[in-house]
Amino acid sequence: MPSALPEGDPAPTDGSLPEQALAALGEGPFGFYVHVPFCRVRCGYCDFNTYTAEELGPGVSRSSYVDQAIQEVRLARRVLGAAERPVDTVFLGGGTPTLLPAGDLGRLLRAIDDEFGLVPGAEVTTEANPDSVDLAYLTELREAGYTRVSFGVQSAVPKVLAVLDRTHDPLRVPGVVEAARAAGFDQVSLDLIYGTPGESTEDWETTLEAALACAPDHVSAYSLIVEDGTALARRVRRGELPMPDEDDLADKYVQADERLTAAGLGWYEVSNWARDDAARCRHNLGYWAGAGWWGVGPGAHSHLGGVRWWNVKHPAAYAGRLAARESPAHAREVLDDDTRRVERVLLELRLRSGLDPAVLDDDGRRALAGLVAEGLVEDRTDRVVLTLRGRLLADGVVHRLLR
Repeated sequence: MPSALPEGDPAPTDGSLPEQALAALGEGPFGFYVHVPFCRVRCGYCDFNTYTAEELGPGVSRSSYVDQAIQEVRLARRVLGAAERPVDTVFLGGGTPTLLPAGDLGRLLRAIDDEFGLVPGAEVTTEANPDSVDLAYLTELREAGYTRVSFGVQSAVPKVLAVLDRTHDPLRVPGVVEAARAAGFDQVSLDLIYGTPGESTEDWETTLEAALACAPDHVSAYSLIVEDGTALARRVRRGELPMPDEDDLADKYVQADERLTAAGLGWYEVSNWARDDAARCRHNLGYWAGAGWWGVGPGAHSHLGGVRWWNVKHPAAYAGRLAARESPAHAREVLDDDTRRVERVLLELRLRSGLDPAVLDDDGRRALAGLVAEGLVEDRTDRVVLTLRGRLLADGVVHRLLR
């Protein structure tokens, strides 16, 4: 099952926020993340806060979920009402948002627009499994105002998908990408995973070739992480599958970067490549840049002005809080200046635009010369930007800049 929520101070039942959060609302981009916690089956590697129909328990259903999410959107409007700020980005993740009717996803977006307003040209993304949509569904989503769709492809090799407990047919992917184009989506993204036990270099090349044959605007490629408590972790612990090999993961990252770059997709974050600036995921860029967002749904996290809060985890508890006209927020924390600085280094260093060296303390700035000499960061004074080798060793670079 997914990991437990972090600890924090109890959140007020009315959802009210400290003044510093409200004051920050107009300082930069503002988005909504909506967590849709439903899946047809639980993938063996996944530790996200998701549930199959059998795991939901009484009083929870897909049919009522969007109405509950809209209640939280309206709560957000009451809490943030003193500060007018339209929404730059909306991102629906999960789970599988497209298990819900397209009309429901349209109602949810209209509620955000009605309560806050969407900026002209707002980016509106939904994640989707390739087997959960067709042309009619995608057309209805596009007409409702969704501009971007991100398909969870993971692999084009059936044996790799089987290890991950993914159920879609990889041969269906080109067709749904074509359907998204026909429906008029501005941007199509593909999510890939490398390093699955048993995946060869040739398997990964097959996946990259299949993905690029779809001519996506954006590709995310993540190394497989064996998370505690997952079915995959239990199989590894029993010796049925090997742990992913760090050298193999590094080789496959380089392989991906070379193939994607050659195809005209440039890296803009360690695990993300885009065809041009317009194809970059603006919502995720907000996360990495420390912007503000309100997270809707069970277990969803929010951040505004150095105040972070997160909702109760189970859909039944979430529904119960809203039915009682209470905030679903479970707890929150107010980040101090040093924590915010550390997080800025952790997140901004992942970006192609890099980190302002003024954020570093004296020890961090002294460490830069050694990192340049070792070929881990670019030799420049205005920004701290990872080289390809530095991307492979990003955690170590961060440690040296912060120690």
